[in-house]
Amino acid sequence: MKSLALIAAALLQPATAKIADRSRIVEARGGAYQDNGRPIAGPKYRNTRWSDAKESIHERNADIQKNHERKIQIEQILKSDSGAITNAGSASFAGERDEDRDRELGQYTGCCSNYKKYYAEDLCDLYGANCASGGGSGDNNSGDGDCSMDGLSFIGISFSVNTSNGNPYSYQLCDQFPMENIIDRDYNYVMSMDEDGWLVGGGYKTFDYSGKMPYIDSSHTELIRIGNMDPDTGGTSIETVYEAMSSVSFSPISVFPEYLKGGGGHNSNDGDDDDETPSGDVTLVVSIVETYNDNDSYSDYDVFLDNLFSAMSDAGGGPCMDDDDTDPHVSMSRGVKFKSSYHSEQYMYEANLEVAVWQAMYPNGVVIGSNRYASFPPGQSGSKTYVGYGNLYFFFDRANITKAFAPTRSMTDDESYYSTLYMSADVSGFYSNTTEIDFDYGGSGDQSEWEHNPYAWKATSAMHDMTDGWDLPPNCYQEGETFLGIPLSSKSDSKMQSTSTFQNQFDFENFIDYNYTYVKEFGTNHGWLIGEEIGNAIGSIVDKDTAHIPIFYSGTTNVEMGGITLSNFIKVVKNIKFGNLYIKPAFVFVDDNGHVKLQFEADPKSALGYLYDSLCKELGITWNYNSPSNNYGLYTNCAMHSAGDRASYGCGPNGSGAGGFCPQMTIAYSVKFKSDDYAAAYLSLCNTYVDYWRSLYPTGVAVGTNNFCPNGGCLGLYLNRYDLYSVFKPDLGGSWVEYNGASLAPTMSPAPTWPGGCSEPHNFHLDKCFQKRSKRMNSSSVAWDSLGRVGQASVFLVTFMASTLAFSLFISRARKKRRRGESYLGFFLRDTFRLKKKKRRGRKSSRKKKKNLYRKLKGLDKDLEKSMLDDKSRRSRSSRSRSRGGSRSKSGHSTSDSKSRSKSRSGKLSNQTVTPSSSSRRSSKTRSKSRSRGVIV
Repeated sequence: MKSLALIAAALLQPATAKIADRSRIVEARGGAYQDNGRPIAGPKYRNTRWSDAKESIHERNADIQKNHERKIQIEQILKSDSGAITNAGSASFAGERDEDRDRELGQYTGCCSNYKKYYAEDLCDLYGANCASGGGSGDNNSGDGDCSMDGLSFIGISFSVNTSNGNPYSYQLCDQFPMENIIDRDYNYVMSMDEDGWLVGGGYKTFDYSGKMPYIDSSHTELIRIGNMDPDTGGTSIETVYEAMSSVSFSPISVFPEYLKGGGGHNSNDGDDDDETPSGDVTLVVSIVETYNDNDSYSDYDVFLDNLFSAMSDAGGGPCMDDDDTDPHVSMSRGVKFKSSYHSEQYMYEANLEVAVWQAMYPNGVVIGSNRYASFPPGQSGSKTYVGYGNLYFFFDRANITKAFAPTRSMTDDESYYSTLYMSADVSGFYSNTTEIDFDYGGSGDQSEWEHNPYAWKATSAMHDMTDGWDLPPNCYQEGETFLGIPLSSKSDSKMQSTSTFQNQFDFENFIDYNYTYVKEFGTNHGWLIGEEIGNAIGSIVDKDTAHIPIFYSGTTNVEMGGITLSNFIKVVKNIKFGNLYIKPAFVFVDDNGHVKLQFEADPKSALGYLYDSLCKELGITWNYNSPSNNYGLYTNCAMHSAGDRASYGCGPNGSGAGGFCPQMTIAYSVKFKSDDYAAAYLSLCNTYVDYWRSLYPTGVAVGTNNFCPNGGCLGLYLNRYDLYSVFKPDLGGSWVEYNGASLAPTMSPAPTWPGGCSEPHNFHLDKCFQKRSKRMNSSSVAWDSLGRVGQASVFLVTFMASTLAFSLFISRARKKRRRGESYLGFFLRDTFRLKKKKRRGRKSSRKKKKNLYRKLKGLDKDLEKSMLDDKSRRSRSSRSRSRGGSRSKSGHSTSDSKSRSKSRSGKLSNQTVTPSSSSRRSSKTRSKSRSRGVIV
């Protein structure tokens, strides 16, 4: 027993080695308010971090050496004792390897080494999760024991519309009801909904502020539930449905809008508080207008249903089809949370007032249809056909119409009038005249008074049920599904071809029960979120693989509603430094909401934990006296994480359970197993694969592919669960756009990622290094290069032609004007200076004349008439002196010119200023003529 005590004492000695990460530096500073003057960013910080990492390696090597010596000591003790425990020492150190001490710092990364020897079942107990039972079994509507699997396929009427604010690929199949008028797209009343948002009113665009799933409008009312599409499990094949529908006849079916109601459906289960904001569904109730022929006891609609059921049975329809028709209604949204009971009442009133207008427009119902063109199934743009009115549609799932069935007769004049009324006539009178609601729309949902309390928000709200609405924090007025996460989707033959491959380390297809051996149905229209089959039997929405681990929910991108713009969010995240994100699967379980999830180990000391801490510090909301801080001053009020939250507050044995850090991947929503035994068998099978991955990656793995994040461990920005938009490399290695299967080059590279800085060839592609190595081009060089070869040749030719023309003109002028013996250069200089002198002289004389004229017009001379006469005499003398200086052959011409100019000028001025007497005019004229004649003689 003495030897056993020595062994226990030796094994219980703590080891001080730990993986190099920033948490050691934070701990060394002695708390949140004491940093010991150490740098927190920049080159000095990186140098400090590198030095500490080296010291950590030396300490780890020393600890390994001590453990090795301790192991030898234990073996010696065991040899001298009776040997009750023979392999205790080797078992305790089985995880240590001799080559560990030789690893480089760059290789010393990973996570989750504390529970390497734990199986998935053991970890499930540590995390307090349910890995042994499921969500119970679902009941089929037919009650037939031969139906082993429920389904969602149906025949119904579509109310789909195409609007400017919705998805551009939505069908326009309903011209009668403007469904966008009864939804609250601007969040005036609604606080939040499930991830699908409004199912009516046009759908959602990809870059919607709310981040809702970018589905097309799927509004409809079911008439007949077909169920699953697998004949082997009691379902009906698509061919059977087509054959049966083609064999029956039906008239155009009219629909009457009854009222809009709330309540029912899924209720909030985000927390345990009794005062939590309630949630429910929003539904438009409609009714089928039944018409009767003479002496008939059954309506045309009843006859159609009976004929269809008989045709389905004759064609080989399965027992999973409903024996009775459903209650006609239009599901508008699920998991809706209003801001308060008052906002709920106001929304119900506004929406039902619109319904009242529709009732006034269509007092006897209306045949639904459109004069547009469409293709079924969607995506076949080359085969669009006229939609028409009164069609019934086969919905494989709520978002996929595969075939339209036209009525066997045309509409009557009355039916045609009402079906085209809204689109062809002015209906403003119906809106102005309808001011009251004359039908009862109450009695649905919770009638008590309540109001959402944003200050009841808690950090655990980040672990959210996506089939329900969010509880928003203070100063946030719109929900948002945008988040940062780790992409895990991959493409395979059984999935949609639009699926992108972001990792090849895990094959999650092993989790999918394609044959529905264990699963009976899903509680939502979504099936397997990690890749649904085209033509799946259960009729779930055919989604591409959207596997991911959400890390940080940033909320809405609408600044006016308290959010942060997408560009500003990217700007902040680009400059957050994090290491390669290593992940390690822990176990598959069923959470409290019935969703099947894959839990990953929540290691607060890993790079993922450090990243979560940094995101909370820079982009979390102000909460409990903790405020975010980043270099750009860009923040949001709608993030679902607080600035004071840390990875150590998250889930798992290393967390306190009070925070939002809990890396999980959702496999499917609201799964209904056939029984608890089937649920346990399914979970056991999934965890067998998890145990294999845990043995394959004992310290986790940084996922990626050769084409996507080849070094592994990248972070993705998701607009919603469906659309990955941007990707960020570890260690500030840059980011690039990865959207809709496309990829663009990195756009941000603030720091080199290889040793050697910009002198290292591996860093040449980085923006910073490219700018250093490339000389900045001036604007003229850029303009010259933009002309191209043809433009540059044209500019050169025009310049050459202009130069030769100017030179030719100069030679021609020089030959005529140059003096005898004067060189061309001398003439050029003389001619140039003479022209300049004449220009200066001309400018001076013109300024002087203008000044004199200005003085005369302003009356600055005392005797204006005398001044004018003196001016004439001066001009006359000037003219005579010029005539005398000139040649005789030209004297007569000069005198006459002077005479005419003198007359014209004096005449003009006298007309504009003063009218002298006739005697003065004759005297001046006589003197002027006598002087002129004297010059000629």
